[in-house]
Amino acid sequence: MSESRTCVIAGGGPAGMIAGLLLARAGVDVLVLEKHHDFLRDFRGDTIHPSTMLLLDELGLMPRFSRIPHQRVESARLPAAAGGRVTLVDFSRLRHPYPYIAMAPQWDFLDLLAEAAAEEPGFELRMGTEVIGLLSEDAGDDGATAPPAQGGAPPPQARITGVRVCGPAGEEEIQALLTLAADGRWSQVRQQAGLPAVSFPVPMDVWWFRLQADGAAQSAAGTILPSFDTEHPLLPIPRGDYIQTAMLIPKGSDAALRARGIEALREQVSAGLPALADAAARLQLEDVKLLEVQMDRLTRWWRSGLLCVGDAAHAMSPVGGVGVNLAVQDGVAAATRLAHPLREGTISDRDVAAVQRRRMPPTRLTQAVQAQVHRGLESMFAQHSPPQVPAPVAWALRQAPQLSGVMPWVIGVGVRPEHAPSWARR
Repeated sequence: MSESRTCVIAGGGPAGMIAGLLLARAGVDVLVLEKHHDFLRDFRGDTIHPSTMLLLDELGLMPRFSRIPHQRVESARLPAAAGGRVTLVDFSRLRHPYPYIAMAPQWDFLDLLAEAAAEEPGFELRMGTEVIGLLSEDAGDDGATAPPAQGGAPPPQARITGVRVCGPAGEEEIQALLTLAADGRWSQVRQQAGLPAVSFPVPMDVWWFRLQADGAAQSAAGTILPSFDTEHPLLPIPRGDYIQTAMLIPKGSDAALRARGIEALREQVSAGLPALADAAARLQLEDVKLLEVQMDRLTRWWRSGLLCVGDAAHAMSPVGGVGVNLAVQDGVAAATRLAHPLREGTISDRDVAAVQRRRMPPTRLTQAVQAQVHRGLESMFAQHSPPQVPAPVAWALRQAPQLSGVMPWVIGVGVRPEHAPSWARR
């Protein structure tokens, strides 16, 4: 079987869904392919930053988002090396319509985007359909094109002309003017396209586990903030009847920490999150999943007929919870730049290269900030102690509290926030 679309998007995550929504609002025929049958997965970021909420407002979707159960994170206080605690991050100092981070289940966020996109006549979301290969055609010396490649990696000079997929109806070929790869940090499209990447060292991995909270613990969950008072920082994420919890651990330390036994973990969780002590007492080691953290970025995000965005273009560290929001901004930038040439059938290499030129600087800067935080985490892990704000930094923050608004701007708004184009606003 085969079909033809103007744009096919591999991956129904934040980048793919927002790009699909905007392209459909521009009148582009767009198909989003998601290999899972739903969006319900634990290993997802739930941080929705001010820039993303403003974008939802511009798209006319903020009233819908406000109905999704979520918690607000407005500040973070850390122990200072010289004693006491200091406010390192204060979102209330942002001059912004949404001066906070919203902790909302990502599947609810994606459902919202999918529902809004389904209202557009040119949009289709196909669940349970995985991209298993790329189609390509290779221009010869005489300018003629060879038939689409059926297997293996397309040669570097070949133009990508679509994808091969496997779904409920079996295998299928989908021809497209543009293939947008938004299939995450383990992107199969990126791998098959052979795009070059650079990787960066990271000092940590993440333990990921559920705390089954009930009764009073659920009520207390609304006030729970990240805990930096234990050897390993804890980030609790309320998700209805349970708390999804991330614990930062030194890179490669999974086996050694498991060897300590479950009681050591329970004690640390209880100390860092006292409201969840009863839930921690029921935690078992087999409930703890390891997330191996990586940070990288493609040096080239595109080839003829193909563009990577979001985690497929740059895997971010969990520091700052910026992954969702950078992915959304990539999707907006791609749709804004490519909508017209896609609609007119004139898309070129210049168009897709322009998206990388726009989005590479904020990617580089954000990863540079994350690398600085990584150095502090390395020191913390080496000393087996909770993180502390260095004495000079704590002194500066106390003398000039407005400095606590710098980091919220960097991670919450970004150096190049994207806005909805006029034709996509409602």
